[in-house]
Amino acid sequence: MQDKITKILKAIADPTRREIFHALVLAATAMPITQISNQFEISRQGITKHLKTLEEAGLVQINAKGRERYCQADAQPLKEVNQWLKFYEHFWDNALGNLGSYLDSKS
Repeated sequence: MQDKITKILKAIADPTRREIFHALVLAATAMPITQISNQFEISRQGITKHLKTLEEAGLVQINAKGRERYCQADAQPLKEVNQWLKFYEHFWDNALGNLGSYLDSKS
């Protein structure tokens, strides 16, 4: 079973999924799948597959209202990825700082 960060990274690895997610974030409200698919040159079935991947990562919530399915972005899971990346940012800041100190001491 994939962990949460792996699912999120997989979901945002695809440029179309990033565009779909971005469109939903900008909309700031739930959008019907039909309206989403009209923004892309992909079949509705293709958009639905992308939305399913985003939903599995927790980045999109899909709810049915009558015959239409509405999608809404949830950027909260990106915080977990951000925290994971901060560890490496801190690591590289320290490593480069140490390298700079070392080079300064050699000159």
